[in-house]
Amino acid sequence: MEISILALALLFAATAALYASVGFGGGSTYIALLALAALDYRALPVIALLCNIIVVTGGTTRFQARGLIDWARIWPILLLSVPAAWLGGRIALAQDSFMLLLGLSLAVAGILLISEPFIKRAGAGAQKGQWTSHRLFAPAVGTGIGFLSGMVGIGGGIFLAPILLLTRWADSRRIAATASVFILVNSIAGLAGQLMKSGWSSGGEAVLAYWPLFLAVLLGGQIGSFMASKALPEIWIRRLTALLILYVAARILWF
Repeated sequence: MEISILALALLFAATAALYASVGFGGGSTYIALLALAALDYRALPVIALLCNIIVVTGGTTRFQARGLIDWARIWPILLLSVPAAWLGGRIALAQDSFMLLLGLSLAVAGILLISEPFIKRAGAGAQKGQWTSHRLFAPAVGTGIGFLSGMVGIGGGIFLAPILLLTRWADSRRIAATASVFILVNSIAGLAGQLMKSGWSSGGEAVLAYWPLFLAVLLGGQIGSFMASKALPEIWIRRLTALLILYVAARILWF
């Protein structure tokens, strides 16, 4: 399917505005849109991760200013996730393998978005600290999600947040702040790995060729930060986003 750069930029701006309003970067949706536009699969992670970094930098700054980032609890999650994301980004995959992994990852991400209200309710009934008190919980979760995120080119917050909600790791605002930090540092690490794999000149070409997308997410992220959309309730925004992601996942896996 051919999508013009202008249409992509508008879609990216809308995605950034919606995700920024809830503290996420939108990497899974960016990469879904890029896959739908039939771009070179090697450029997908570079573009999506850079867009993630642009959007969540503002979100992380706001969460820090509000005192919602608990660095003492976050660092065990980040400790191994950063090198894992870098390593995942360094792994060279054949196109078929990459698209299969991307399709499966997007399918899981879409299912998690749709089921988030049920996850919240299940988490509310769980015993606090039952899993999170184990010293290996945070490093194991961070490592697994970081590695997968680096390979497919997303920040990983869409996987981390439901796990933290289900285990009652913290309240929803602090979980959103944690996911924002996680997306930022792992996107940077994953991008470094992707650029080292493909070459800095090749990555630079992708950045120059699709610069309107980065401007679009910068503007969209600012809009989402200060003027959160009220057109639809958040749950419907998430559901519509999930349907798009699932549609793209089905196309990738089918074709």
